[in-house]
Amino acid sequence: MVLDRLPVSAAMRLKDRVAIVFGAGSSGPGWGNGKAAAVTYAREGAKVISVDMAEAAAEETAAIIRGEGGEAIAVTADTTNLAAVEAAVQAALGRFGKLDILHNNVGVVLHGGPVDLDEDAFRRNLDINIGSVYRTAKAVLPHFIAQKSGVIVNISSLAAIRWTGYPYFAYYAAKAAVNQATVALALQYAPHGIRANCVMPGMIDTPLIYKQISGQYGSIEEMVAARGRAVPMGHMGTAFDVANAALFLASDEAKFITGVSIPVDGGQSCAVPLPV
Repeated sequence: MVLDRLPVSAAMRLKDRVAIVFGAGSSGPGWGNGKAAAVTYAREGAKVISVDMAEAAAEETAAIIRGEGGEAIAVTADTTNLAAVEAAVQAALGRFGKLDILHNNVGVVLHGGPVDLDEDAFRRNLDINIGSVYRTAKAVLPHFIAQKSGVIVNISSLAAIRWTGYPYFAYYAAKAAVNQATVALALQYAPHGIRANCVMPGMIDTPLIYKQISGQYGSIEEMVAARGRAVPMGHMGTAFDVANAALFLASDEAKFITGVSIPVDGGQSCAVPLPV
């Protein structure tokens, strides 16, 4: 069952925190990982900056948060452009005066191995998937360092650590880089009171898969069935499964956790790979 509305938590684990979520829009109807994370943070008390390269998508997420009584603004930014990322951060600081959580959800899947990919496509895939982590960290870290606190949550992928059945050479490489970049951030900036961790989604049922993956199957039904078979629990996860892991890492419940990459995959990372 996909939960599209959860009650606001009585615990309010992120009360008085400000979270900037890059990739907060959904690529289609329903709940993408970034959209679910932004709304989940807000439901736990955070003020949210919903950032997406698609203005309508960023605003949709912010509107959901405001409609539930939370505080959110929408900002349009392309994370392959440092100036745009810096402008988004300044918009956040201008509205809320501080930042506590940086959430990176920007990513794109590119099909093909080295023989199939041209250099421009390969470079752009890296620029989006790992370059976004570099640029957002570059823009936000000075503020975290100044306040001697801050949390970075990067959304990586199970593809960072294992073959997932798809020919995603550039994506595998980029997401592996995200994991190790997170370790580098965690250890370099730990003395400044900053934590950095990854969430590695496995087979998650989001609008993205219907746009970027379904073409590899004979039908959508075939895709859903195949992806479910690849998971030991027998079904795909939801965007809120990913969001709840991110929430934990962003909260004080994880205050002694840094530099880790947590799979959210129904046990897939522990199992013998099955074809998808």
